[in-house]
Amino acid sequence: MRVTVSRTALIICAAAALVATGGASAAVDTAVVDTADVTTSAAPTPNQPSTAAGPAGNASPAAGALFSGGNHFCSASVVHSPTGDLLLTAAHCVGGDVSGVTFKPGYHDGLAPYGTWQVTAAVVADGWKSSSDPDLDFAFLKVAQPGPASLESRTGANQLGTNQGFSHTITLTGYPNGAEQPVVCTGTTTQSDTYQQRVACPGFPDGTSGGPWVIDQDPDTGTGTVIGTIGGYQTGGDTPDVSYSAYFDDDIAQLYKSAIS
Repeated sequence: MRVTVSRTALIICAAAALVATGGASAAVDTAVVDTADVTTSAAPTPNQPSTAAGPAGNASPAAGALFSGGNHFCSASVVHSPTGDLLLTAAHCVGGDVSGVTFKPGYHDGLAPYGTWQVTAAVVADGWKSSSDPDLDFAFLKVAQPGPASLESRTGANQLGTNQGFSHTITLTGYPNGAEQPVVCTGTTTQSDTYQQRVACPGFPDGTSGGPWVIDQDPDTGTGTVIGTIGGYQTGGDTPDVSYSAYFDDDIAQLYKSAIS
């Protein structure tokens, strides 16, 4: 329900590497891809929805909106990679031809303070491609670098966190359909199914799919460790007040390795 226009794919996978993944892992070992281990010990806090505009607000510059045909339809975020050109979003936001799809990090009020970045390829799991497995509802997008400075060098990036467990205080960010500013919420996650997690954060309607779930967010950079993205069960949920994500385990770790190879 979080995709503008329909829940069917809006982009079609462009010659991207597709990775065959095994069954989702049930292990709950603390692991972070390409970074130090992360442990979250913050006590749960009340959910605090708020709007934020650009770097002056409380939205991370690494979060932004995906555009096609002049309108934004899903959300995405920059995730750390060796080349600094990688995005994380929901697989149900990805469907085919990425020509004409762009990413605007920190977008607000018609402005793209960190530039407009052309999406060039998408990497999704075979299990999503074959059966739309909600436990594999995540995808990586690659963007073209128009100059010597990488996307990550301009916005910063979240580290990819895997096998982190289900109970965390997160910062959730997404771009509602038709809105000119992101909505940001602090919420506490819980397990909703074997490989699904949920968070009660009001005000996340269509367009917020792909929005990052971030723990240990640095107040200065706005980045931290991303452990989820709006999607999964019912493509993110059937109400704007409760959001879901596929659990990030070994499946997304393998997909990440494919995306950076």
